[in-house]
Amino acid sequence: MNTTSGKETRVREEKIRCDACPVMCYIGEGKIGACDRYANQGGEIVRCDPLTVLDRTLEHGGEVRPFLGRDWHDGLSTDDLFVTAVGAGTTYPDYKPAPFLASREVDGADFVTVVTEAIFSYCGVKVKIDTDRHLGHEGAVIRHQGEAVGLMITSEYGSQMMSLGGVDHLTGGSKLEGRVTCDVLLRLLNREAVTLTVDGGAEVVVEAGVAPIVDGQQEARMRVGCGSATIGMFASQWQGLVDEVVVVDDHITGVVSEHQAGKVLGWPDTGIRIKGRRSTPGRYFQVAEPGLGWGGTNIDDPLSILGPWLEKKGAREGLSLLMVSTTGEHAAYFELDADLEPQAKPMPEALKPSVALIAENCEPALCTVMFMGGAGGSLRSGVTRNPVKLTDAVQAGRADVTVGGAKSFVWPGGGITLMADVTQTPKGAFGMVPTPAIVAPLEFTVSKEEYEALGGHVDSVRDVLDILQSGGAYARDSHVFGKGEDSE
Repeated sequence: MNTTSGKETRVREEKIRCDACPVMCYIGEGKIGACDRYANQGGEIVRCDPLTVLDRTLEHGGEVRPFLGRDWHDGLSTDDLFVTAVGAGTTYPDYKPAPFLASREVDGADFVTVVTEAIFSYCGVKVKIDTDRHLGHEGAVIRHQGEAVGLMITSEYGSQMMSLGGVDHLTGGSKLEGRVTCDVLLRLLNREAVTLTVDGGAEVVVEAGVAPIVDGQQEARMRVGCGSATIGMFASQWQGLVDEVVVVDDHITGVVSEHQAGKVLGWPDTGIRIKGRRSTPGRYFQVAEPGLGWGGTNIDDPLSILGPWLEKKGAREGLSLLMVSTTGEHAAYFELDADLEPQAKPMPEALKPSVALIAENCEPALCTVMFMGGAGGSLRSGVTRNPVKLTDAVQAGRADVTVGGAKSFVWPGGGITLMADVTQTPKGAFGMVPTPAIVAPLEFTVSKEEYEALGGHVDSVRDVLDILQSGGAYARDSHVFGKGEDSE
């Protein structure tokens, strides 16, 4: 403070305005903006994170050639390098060219890669969770810290699906809902663990590339198939060792003596009766409610799905029964007594290998996190002066779209709606702005001729090695990572 005529006057800190996103922060010297991505350094806005460049060169033995900490660019062909948008900066305000337009030669052809960190309100993640355990009914709301962040969608073969985020959660609800949703998306996209609760269902810990934890229990494997498929695969393994096999499954429970696979093998009738809705022979729906028990049902006692055995259909004292789940996690052996009631017996040694074979054929359970976003709007102005031409080129396959270097799937139809596996991106590739919105690295790669035909910002195109040596407006430094390495 200064003193003038006995009065104290406050010296106002000089701040500069950052135009990297719609928040337009005023940032003091040495301070970082609300996004933790841009800072005021010496009166100039700088990007906090380095530009990330992937090295796609593999040497003998499949090892990645290291370039960090050495004069790595000497004698290096530009087709070895791919400039990602991680650390590049945004196009905001969108009338200007993208932060980096990298020119490189690949196999004798000239290409231009336009990189920009796109600000996404229209985005979310699709999560595939490999488990038979019931997570929640389709349409059930998914929450984090009590706030709605998504919903359960369809079950797929051995997996259950979640849809998280989206513009309605980010901007259509309360401020708290938007902030929590953005935090969940960012952590999942950057491969961190997030605990989610499903209304009327389970608590699930989700982390990309890691086995899910359902109600405190970590999954080990996904099912080999439904009960009917399991019968089809392994019926011959059981023939001659046991009189009847029931594979318990929440969706389709299989019975070997009735199943076509058993009939082809000449399997005799046993007089077994299954509670539930019979489909085709040997296939039963709705034998129990979904849950965390046998085969994704809510039962702990497999005998609860059986009705009275019919002697006239082949039931007899001493008839043997194997009941097993679709992962081999649950298995039990029974024999009928004189009253045709199943009695538990020790598992015969001859049957143990068939149960182990089911488990052996189950794949490891994982969580898969797919970034999904609509890459339309004004970000296309950073690529071309005529934005619809970029959309047309992407849909026609003339422009390749990647997310932090990861290949993306572009949905047919209008716009640029894409999906990408976050485990294929450098770790920490995604960011956020407090609007709230997700910031995702986006790269458009086209031939030089195509870029000119798009009406691209040709005057702003720079050679990739020049970019790495001199950086740009928001990226004074650059790091190079081998393919598959993390950017930590």
